[in-house]
Amino acid sequence: MRQIIISAIGLAIIAAGFFGMKKMAGTEKPVRPKEVRAIPTVFTQIVKNGSTPVTVTASGNLAARDRIEIFSEVQGIFDESANAFKPGVYYKKGSVLLRLNSDEFRANLRSQKSNLYNQIVALLPDLRFDYPDAFQRWKDYVNDFSVEQILKPLPETNSEKEKLFIAGRNINTTWYNVKNIEERLSKYAIYAPFNGVLTQANVDKGALVRPGQKLGEFINPNIYELEVAVNSSYADLLKVGNAVKLNNIERTKTWTGTVNRINSLIDPNTQTIQAFIRVGGKGLREGMYLEADLTAKNEANTFEISRKLLTDNSKVFVLRDSVLALEEIEAVHFTEKTAVIRGLPDGTEILKKTLPGAYSGMAVKRFKEKK
Repeated sequence: MRQIIISAIGLAIIAAGFFGMKKMAGTEKPVRPKEVRAIPTVFTQIVKNGSTPVTVTASGNLAARDRIEIFSEVQGIFDESANAFKPGVYYKKGSVLLRLNSDEFRANLRSQKSNLYNQIVALLPDLRFDYPDAFQRWKDYVNDFSVEQILKPLPETNSEKEKLFIAGRNINTTWYNVKNIEERLSKYAIYAPFNGVLTQANVDKGALVRPGQKLGEFINPNIYELEVAVNSSYADLLKVGNAVKLNNIERTKTWTGTVNRINSLIDPNTQTIQAFIRVGGKGLREGMYLEADLTAKNEANTFEISRKLLTDNSKVFVLRDSVLALEEIEAVHFTEKTAVIRGLPDGTEILKKTLPGAYSGMAVKRFKEKK
């Protein structure tokens, strides 16, 4: 009986397996969908050739156009200044930048003027008798003479005898000696030649100043010059008066300058020429680093694109019937971000933005703006 039960169970398991396999065999296998490749969308632009300005980029540091280095020609104690003699202090034109104590020198000048006065007074009696026509002129000169005022020129002589007579009394020599001392005295004060700012101060009030000592630097902060080196191949294309776009190193600020001077000398080592750009405006400072975009010439029948669109610097992708193709071009000029090209006819459709993995024969679709 036990064997019969075991045999029945075995037959049932076999039957169940047979029917299960038959059912699975009858089930249809799922159909795997075919992989559909996505067609990339591209941004395009239409070529329109024209005259493209070729811009040369150069850089340099700003320097004030009007600048003086202050030196002393005499010796003395720094006595006074119109304002505090410190860097950054503003002075008006004609105000005293620096004055040295000249009391001793001024006293010597008065002594020499008095000596000249006495010599001319001693001359008057002889002039009254020997040269009566000249007497009144010299007497008027004596009456107007002052040791505190600027020395006036001597009266003119009307005859050769009078001239020799005056020279024989050593009047001319004394007058020139006094005038020399007077000119020397004027060097004890230094005046601002223009409205400007003191950028360097090497002495303080009360200090002893010696001849030849540098006292500071003074600049006009309103007008600057930028010196840049430009390739000599553009020497004949740069013109005085051309407008120049200037940018700071971060390219967050822009100024407009003009080519003020062009050096005719070519540097034999770098084969460059110096161009000086005049510029003024808010935010400019002495020594500031700027980049200049100089328009050297115009290239006819060209088109400007991003440098990233170039392949091997000689080819670009064009779109023909929704398929990309590489087209040979001539790269005329490069800037930091763009390239000026020639060789594509007007109306040619090219990429406006780069497409990663692009290749010739690749199918694409144009991006269409929604209205």
